[in-house]
Amino acid sequence: MSDADGEGYLSQLADDMEAVQLRMGSELLDHAGALLGNPKAEPGELRFLSNRLVEALRDALRIAESRGSRLPVSDDAGSGGTSEVDE
Repeated sequence: MSDADGEGYLSQLADDMEAVQLRMGSELLDHAGALLGNPKAEPGELRFLSNRLVEALRDALRIAESRGSRLPVSDDAGSGGTSEVDE
């Protein structure tokens, strides 16, 4: 199988990396909930957490954009579906 069909080595590697990034983001959210619930959290801890959350959100958005661009576009995209924007 080739990567053209979405099932090749590079596609699987990308899927695996995306799964790791999403899992790490989920774990980070759990940590964030605990830290934000701690009234004694230090400013440095909160700043570090904020930076990691930004990275996790950036990863999640990149994954969503990548997966969205791989979705087939239907013939009736103008009737309530997604629309394409000229660049």
